[in-house]
Amino acid sequence: MRPAVSYIRVSKPKQGRSGLGLEAQQATIRSFCAQHGYNIEAEYREVETGKGADALERRPELAAAMKFARKVGRGGKAGAAPIVIAKLDRLSRDVHFISGLMVQRIPFIVTELGPDVDSFMLHVHAAVAEKERERIAQRTREALAAAKARGQALGNPAIGEARRAEADLHAEHFRPIIAPLRNLPAKRISVILNERGVTTPRGGKWQATQVIRLLSRLRFSCDDSAGLKLDHPI
Repeated sequence: MRPAVSYIRVSKPKQGRSGLGLEAQQATIRSFCAQHGYNIEAEYREVETGKGADALERRPELAAAMKFARKVGRGGKAGAAPIVIAKLDRLSRDVHFISGLMVQRIPFIVTELGPDVDSFMLHVHAAVAEKERERIAQRTREALAAAKARGQALGNPAIGEARRAEADLHAEHFRPIIAPLRNLPAKRISVILNERGVTTPRGGKWQATQVIRLLSRLRFSCDDSAGLKLDHPI
C-alpha cells in the first residue's frame, strides 16, 4: 500500500475538545484510504483558535504533516507522500493560502473530490468556492437591505436567509462530485457516495431524499436533472 498522511482540522476549540468534527473527518479519511490503497503513516490534528490562522506559522500541525510527508515519501515519484484531508475547506477557505501550499510540491488529496484531482484543480475548486461564498454573502446583504428598506423587521426572516445561504454554500462543496452523477436515480447516487466514503454535511450516510434536496439546491438545469427520481422500493 502507498503511504499517506492524514490531516484533520476544526475551526473552534470547543469542537477540538469534544471531538465533534474530528471523528467524522477521521472516519472519512480512513475509509477513503482503505478504498484507494493508502496506508496512513501518521495523523495530524489541528484546532484553530480563531480567524486569520491561514499561515503555516499559525498551523504547526499542518507544517509538521508536510515535513513528515516529505520524509515518508522519499523515493516516490512525487517526492512526498500525499496529505489526505476530508474536505477542501479543512485545508483552508483562502484560495491564496492554498496556492501557496501548491508550490511546496506536496500532493494534497481531498476525499470529497476523489484521488485524481491534481494540485491545479484543487486551486480551481478553491477559487470557485471562494467566489460562491462572496456571491452568497452579497445576496444575503442585498436581501437584508431590501427588507429593511420595506420597513420589515429584521428578525427570524433574516436568520432564515442566512441559514439558506449557508446551506447553499455547503451544497456547492458537493457540486464537483454530484455533477457527473446527476442523471442517475437518487438512490443510486446515495449508494455511490456512501461507497466512496463521502459523508453528508453533518458527517452521516446519504439517503435518497438527501440527494434530491442537494440536487435541487444546486439548481441543475431541467435536462441535467432528468435523473432526479427515487428508486422503489427505498
